[in-house]
Amino acid sequence: MPESFHHHRLCCFIVLAMDIGIEDLEKKKKKEQKAREKELKRHKALDKAAKLQAEKSSGNSKKSEKKLRKSCNNKDDNANDFIDPPTPFGEKKQMSPQMAKQYSPSAVEKSWYEWWEKKHYFVADAKSNKPPFVMLLPPPNVTGALHIGHALTAAIEDTVIRWRRMSGYNTLWVPGLDHAGIATQVVVEKKLMRDSGKTRHDIGREEFVSKVWDWKNKYGDTILQQLRHLGASLDWSRECFTMDEKSSKAVTEAFVRLHNQGLIYRDNRIVNWDCVLRTAISDIEVDPPIEIKERTLLDVPGYENPVEFGVLTLFAYPVEEDLGEIVVATTRVETMLGDTAIAVHPDDERYKHLLGKHAMHPFNGRRIPVISDEILVDPEFGTGAVKITPAHDPNDFMVGKRHNLEFINIFTDDGKINQYGGAFEGMPRFKAREAVTDALQKKGLFKETKTNEMCLRICSRSKDVVEPMIKPQWYIKCRDMGNEALDAAADECRKLEIIPRQYTADWKRWLENIHDWCISRQLWWGHRVPAWYAVFEGDNKEDFGRLYERWVVARSEEEAQALADQKYEGKKFRLEQDSDVLDTWFSSGLFPLSVLGWPDDTEDLRAFYPNSVIETGHDILFFWVARMVMLGNTLGGNVPFTKVYLHPMVRDAHGRKMAKGLGNVIDPLDVINGITLERLHERLSEGNLDHKELDKAREGQLKDFPNGIAECGADALRFCLISYTAQGDKINLDIQRVVGYRQWCNKLWNAVRFALSRLGDNYVPPSNVNPDVLPFSCRWILSVLNEAISKTVMSLKSYEFSDAATAVYAWWQYQLCDIFIETVKPYFSGNDPKFATERGFAQDTLWVCLENGLRLLHPFMPFVTEELWQRLPSPGDYKRAASIMICKYPSIVESWKNDRVESEMNLIELVAKSLRSLAQGSRDRRPAFVLCRALLEDRDRETICNHQLEIETLANLSSLKVINENNATPTGCAVSVLNEKLSVFLKLQGSSSPETNLEKIRKRID
Repeated sequence: MPESFHHHRLCCFIVLAMDIGIEDLEKKKKKEQKAREKELKRHKALDKAAKLQAEKSSGNSKKSEKKLRKSCNNKDDNANDFIDPPTPFGEKKQMSPQMAKQYSPSAVEKSWYEWWEKKHYFVADAKSNKPPFVMLLPPPNVTGALHIGHALTAAIEDTVIRWRRMSGYNTLWVPGLDHAGIATQVVVEKKLMRDSGKTRHDIGREEFVSKVWDWKNKYGDTILQQLRHLGASLDWSRECFTMDEKSSKAVTEAFVRLHNQGLIYRDNRIVNWDCVLRTAISDIEVDPPIEIKERTLLDVPGYENPVEFGVLTLFAYPVEEDLGEIVVATTRVETMLGDTAIAVHPDDERYKHLLGKHAMHPFNGRRIPVISDEILVDPEFGTGAVKITPAHDPNDFMVGKRHNLEFINIFTDDGKINQYGGAFEGMPRFKAREAVTDALQKKGLFKETKTNEMCLRICSRSKDVVEPMIKPQWYIKCRDMGNEALDAAADECRKLEIIPRQYTADWKRWLENIHDWCISRQLWWGHRVPAWYAVFEGDNKEDFGRLYERWVVARSEEEAQALADQKYEGKKFRLEQDSDVLDTWFSSGLFPLSVLGWPDDTEDLRAFYPNSVIETGHDILFFWVARMVMLGNTLGGNVPFTKVYLHPMVRDAHGRKMAKGLGNVIDPLDVINGITLERLHERLSEGNLDHKELDKAREGQLKDFPNGIAECGADALRFCLISYTAQGDKINLDIQRVVGYRQWCNKLWNAVRFALSRLGDNYVPPSNVNPDVLPFSCRWILSVLNEAISKTVMSLKSYEFSDAATAVYAWWQYQLCDIFIETVKPYFSGNDPKFATERGFAQDTLWVCLENGLRLLHPFMPFVTEELWQRLPSPGDYKRAASIMICKYPSIVESWKNDRVESEMNLIELVAKSLRSLAQGSRDRRPAFVLCRALLEDRDRETICNHQLEIETLANLSSLKVINENNATPTGCAVSVLNEKLSVFLKLQGSSSPETNLEKIRKRID
């Protein structure tokens, strides 16, 4: 055919596809409009119901009450939903007599939490005789909003605490917030600059700290409210904050005790310095190093133009006595202003004649000795001569200590050249880099620049390049404490168990190579160091703090004054408190002690220390967990907890780390409540992303959430996150999987709805059931329920949460809903007298299964299980607990176990599945045959004969006939050979002929 024909045909297809697309779009718009109208109608009904409830509460007429009942039971034209009446805050939820046809997360999850909290179900009793089970919520930063990592923590910990509470323990789960020194100060400083154009230094320390407290009081509790949305059953009566009075007392006492024990000291060492934040920072505040392979321009805060990295600069120092010059190389040429030596290898013949001689500094005339150091210098690398800047390089610092060199800090706190920089004073460090290079060229000392591979360290908070800098700081000696923590987790001791076990190697690696801990920070927000310096008349202001013996450590200024008066009796001096604050990890490291009232001998401390388990991310195993163990051992006399469970890190569905710039950060509340794509875009615009980042993030959101995020509810999100914990050290979270669990909630909803319709209004459940008299399917479901209980409890005890969730899910989905409910449906079809007895037994078994199954599931899905459990009829011979959360957790019942029945049901299910497979999705009821060959054991043949009703029901058959090899082979049937003993046949009829099926297959292929 001519090419024009094909072109014409292609155009027709395109036009047709466009028409179909437009038509689909219109349908979608109409569907969305209809959904909005339905939701609006529902909200109007709720408002109306609330108004009528208020009228009723105020004593209005019965007419209002009748209107209320009519409003609450008003059916939607499409969904046929029943609207629950409004519930006063903190009161038990009021539920409509009839269940809605579909599960609605928002409808189910409202009101229950407030009622639980008001009933004090979360509160621990220090006087209780029950065994204690204690957990701490890793205190989220007060600056933060809930992110998916918090949701994972809350889901795991609440599952554990609810299970233990139901298992008879006196459970304490302590909530708290971390003041997050650097993070919080950065946020408030940005706000101050945005609102007034001022820095914290412009307004002074006192006013700035006051503004931080104002900010904390206004926004800081947001995350705790969000935890309530997740159903976290925390003991809010013990809520704490790492800068509240109790914590502050513990921090001060810990510092004083550790100092008096000789474990805290002050020293002048190299630290990670951030020139934007003007403080020392810990390794956890430093991003993984950026590997630079070649000359690279990077944006640095405070500089208009990008700064070049990946460059090695070679320059020469002239040597005295006309001995020529010595060439050195550096990636930070500006630090040569602080050079105090040049090191060479003692065996390097090129430089032996220079050892003991001095080079001259070209800008300040400083005499720089040429020294030998075989530890640092590799004669094969570079020129074999290394410039030594002890105040600005960790390796050079050690050289300076070994050779008693001078330590000259050339930078101000904000990264400018100080008075030791001579003509370069006042220049920002990277501007000085260019100026020093130019000056070396003018003096004829510059040699060349080379491309150089390097690693660049960036602060995660400010994005500034980390500057190694010598600073006087407070340190904790960690070697002995680290060894104690190491021994606690050793196999011989096992006072501390780390789960998963694989992280024990990391624990060992960290603690075997532990360094002393720098605990001071040059911030204004935090616990101020409880140390005062004695200042005498004539002291130079620049020498403040240099003499260690002048420092006085005390619990208060009054105590410090008394100690100083005793020490310097008769001398005139004044005390000035250290302006530094303590590292946030110091106060959070005391958390297991401080939340229980240490250092006071409180009732809580006696009852609940040590804690039972700490659950957190594996990324802070050292920064938080190890430090809690070290401080707990030293100050509390014991490990702070006996188990450590480390959960995986949450990433997006593509395995990428979540970042605002990628648009893949997920707010759990958006998953719980649902959110449109437009609103997700708006959230990005409300942040601090630049235009390029904003566009990239929007593209990411469009790709991952083209239709926004559907409303899933807290239960579905929790269950999904828990089921993900089997993935190892990373969770690649796919929101569609959460949606799947939300649909599973609907399955649970319908199972209970079906049961209630079969139990009837006047049904009274039994206190127990005797499996010996029950029908086959009832005995089977109790037996497999027993097994599910055993697997779930064992998995929870071993902290295998995914396995526990799988055991519960499998029982509900594949055994209760897919098999049991289907097999008992014939008992409830009409009022056939032959099923009268079975009907009663099925009712009792159905109730027992649902009641036990909901309790089994409750720790994972607290809201939907409470709602459904409350709807179940209560046994008449005893008073049932007011809430499912204070019921006893299910335990195995030996009399329910029945291996023979389980084996028989496995055979029945095998036959039924094979017949369903032959039906190829058709719901037509057809005759079937089971061919039992002579090899088949008589007991198995008997099983199939005795349970034809179950097979017919599960396979949707019109009839089932058991035949043997002597019977004629059925004709007109699809056949499946299960094994050498067994075959099944399904009659083909009507639309299920081979020709029809072939036509269906062709259409599906098209």
